Amino acid sequence: MSGHHDDVDCLIVGGGPAGLTAAIYIARFHLSAVVADAGDSRAALIPLTRNHAGFPEGISGPDLLARMRVQAERYGAAVREGLVTALARHDDGFRADTTFGPIRAKTVLLATGVANRRPGGMNGETHDRALAAGLLRYCPICDGYEMTDRRIAVIGTGERGYAEALFLRSYTADVRLVAPAGGHILSAAHRAGLNDAGIALLGPCGTIAIAGPSIVLTIGSGTAAFDTLYPALGSDVRSELAGQIGAHRSEEGCLTVDAHQRTDIPGLYAAGDVVLGLDQISHAMGEGGVAATTIRNDLARRTPLRR
Repeated sequence: MSGHHDDVDCLIVGGGPAGLTAAIYIARFHLSAVVADAGDSRAALIPLTRNHAGFPEGISGPDLLARMRVQAERYGAAVREGLVTALARHDDGFRADTTFGPIRAKTVLLATGVANRRPGGMNGETHDRALAAGLLRYCPICDGYEMTDRRIAVIGTGERGYAEALFLRSYTADVRLVAPAGGHILSAAHRAGLNDAGIALLGPCGTIAIAGPSIVLTIGSGTAAFDTLYPALGSDVRSELAGQIGAHRSEEGCLTVDAHQRTDIPGLYAAGDVVLGLDQISHAMGEGGVAATTIRNDLARRTPLRR
């Protein structure tokens, strides 16, 4: 493998579960890989995940990522802190401008993920404290179990808010759907479904604060306290780099791929939450493994691999 990080077999953009899984695989295929890690993986925000297989006592997102980085680097992948600021096709590969220097790569894997849309009414410090304490949660699939029979608020409206409130209703009878600042936008069918499930409507929401063991929402002239708050406000897909080279994206910005994680641009692959899917660590890791194996096989067809 080349020791020069400006000319590699694969540039992996994103240091989350998908990107680091791919780095482990690619390095163990005796291919060179650089991971550009901006340090903003959503996994890093997880205080403790208990649904990730193999960790019965749970593991924090930062600890999981740290273990994966060590594993990737053990086999020769280079993990670099920084951003990829531009991506262009170059000869039969790609050229990337990064905050740690230019890189030429035969292939590129985008594992850039998404960014959660945060609820208004709370500053960054309160948001981070609430998240660390489990008073604010973004993934009901991941941790709805921990909220069994607890008092839950979902902030959101429309189809997204409706679906998340109904999902969480399977864990507890005490769910409220709270409107964001603009108020509720719900169809008659939505309202009927929520009523049938015993989910009351509140809002619009004003400020959000922590008070002891509760998260407290200002609603009109009063307040309401909950054991946790789930934002159902959607997310922003980080697929801008793919747009720079004309890769096909959905209306929401998700990258479209085939069954082997190839985009419609030869040599460009995508894995994890930037691809429309389940938004789960296990799913992202699986896609990272598939993408890495596809990259290895595609490169072998271009140039026979020799040791």
